[in-house]
Amino acid sequence: MTDKIRVLVVDDEPLARSGLTALCERDEDLAVVGECADGREAVDAIRRLQPDLLLLDIQMPELDGFEVLRAIGPEQMPQVVFVTAFDEFAVRAFEVHALDYLLKPFDDERFFVAIERAKRALWEPALGELSRRLIGLLEAVSDGSPVAAAAHRAESQYLTRIAVKDLGRVY
Repeated sequence: MTDKIRVLVVDDEPLARSGLTALCERDEDLAVVGECADGREAVDAIRRLQPDLLLLDIQMPELDGFEVLRAIGPEQMPQVVFVTAFDEFAVRAFEVHALDYLLKPFDDERFFVAIERAKRALWEPALGELSRRLIGLLEAVSDGSPVAAAAHRAESQYLTRIAVKDLGRVY
């Protein structure tokens, strides 16, 4: 993928925000587009910056994480990974379709597991489109089109059998 995943970090604790941003900067597929210290800032930033991924604390001043999601609505909703010190919100987080729930304190490995899950969620739709295009190309190749003729000529220029030696025997 050439496009970086645009990340918005939302946490009322400055140290937590800077830590999340530093972790994001270690992944070349991520670009932190903003940081917010409360729920109202987050709503404004989501509407303005249109991030792909939201690293969202739950307990914050102004609006909590769930109120932020409610204010945004499904049309502008980025993928969400909750990052919080409170385990009692986990079930509710998954009810609002969060990709993951990081319970503070977490280690770097756990963070990157959540990021990999986010990457798959964001990139699989693109892979699906690529697959549809490849299937279309394969269908064109098999129907006698000029592409098929060129593919057949190229195929005949190469060996069709490869010898493999295993445990002294050649197959």
